[in-house]
Amino acid sequence: MHTFLVVIQVLVAVALIGLVLIQHGKGADAGAAFGSGASGTVFGSRGAANFLSRVTAGLAFVFFVSSLALAYWVGGRGTAPESVVDTVPAQAEPAQVSIPDEAPVAAPAGDSAQPEAPKVPE
Repeated sequence: MHTFLVVIQVLVAVALIGLVLIQHGKGADAGAAFGSGASGTVFGSRGAANFLSRVTAGLAFVFFVSSLALAYWVGGRGTAPESVVDTVPAQAEPAQVSIPDEAPVAAPAGDSAQPEAPKVPE
């Protein structure tokens, strides 16, 4: 059902874009700018609604209904965590690090001798 709604949503969106781009604007006529008689009416010279505007309104209705259906469908799938602590995954125990008993000591700055290797306990 979810896939079907997504396909409908995409097809309706593409159709709406196409219909809106095809339609001729109400104020785009040159006569409308100079107060032409027919264009001065409430709905313009073409009347209240023609075929393209009715199809556009129908597609817009389908788009809104499918958007609400998708939001309801996706929103009802799981429950939200009650607190932020519930969303943090449990952390693993820290790794054990072995530290040698005696660390090598660096030679003084003026001495050019190599430092001794650490002693290995027997």
